[in-house]
Amino acid sequence: MLSNAAKESEHKRIIFSDVVITRKRNLFWGRKWRILDARMAFGIFSLHVLALYAPSTFSWDAFGYAVLFYFLSGMMGVTMCYHRTLSHHSLKLPKWLEYTCAYFGVLAIQRDPIYWVSIHRYHHQYVDKEKDPHTPTYGFWFSHMGWLFDSAYIIEKYQERKNVEDLKSQAFYRFLRDTYMWHLFGFGALVYAWGGFPYLVWILGVRTTWLYHSIFLINSVCHIWGERVWNTNDLSRNNWYISKSLSIYIHIYIHICIYNVFPSVI
Repeated sequence: MLSNAAKESEHKRIIFSDVVITRKRNLFWGRKWRILDARMAFGIFSLHVLALYAPSTFSWDAFGYAVLFYFLSGMMGVTMCYHRTLSHHSLKLPKWLEYTCAYFGVLAIQRDPIYWVSIHRYHHQYVDKEKDPHTPTYGFWFSHMGWLFDSAYIIEKYQERKNVEDLKSQAFYRFLRDTYMWHLFGFGALVYAWGGFPYLVWILGVRTTWLYHSIFLINSVCHIWGERVWNTNDLSRNNWYISKSLSIYIHIYIHICIYNVFPSVI
């Protein structure tokens, strides 16, 4: 029987941090891959491959629209609606604006509002504990995006997700949940019909990939590296690089708008 000290010595500390990996989970090999996991991995991998064509398909129009849709789907859809309005109720919007922004969130390709909000509420309820959906105590990769390909983990932790009854009671959110994939296929088809392959690369590939990692870094980096301002029982912390990203995105968006409207100013 190993002593507590011996067991502790088996745990690995994440580099340049005080976060210790105290739990083990096979991320790729040695576990059963469900069909949903394979589909999720294939979809995210395909978007990353699509983004690799960015240098050969660059145009200011494609780049500008990618930034625009980043703002609509990421900032208005995920950050303002999914997160602040639906998950925490820290912001109240008129119903027509809430539904509009929620639809923008669907186009961020991060699942429908019911699923996203449920996972995020569980994260805050069990933050950095055993039932946290994406705790770094399983390692950086798991908290960053490995958990996305492990639906068995979610099912294991949450047999029935009953923390989103407020959204389930609304027909609009049930509709988005039941027809989620159709909206993504329709969006992709419209983007391709609108601007061809370059728009597909920049609006779907580059914009979505950048948005993915911008949000995933909050799950991983902001629970591993940074300054702990408050004395809490979790691993959350402030990270200067992540906090400054919002102002950088806004600056880029304004710059592109000026370029397209007043090109002589640049």
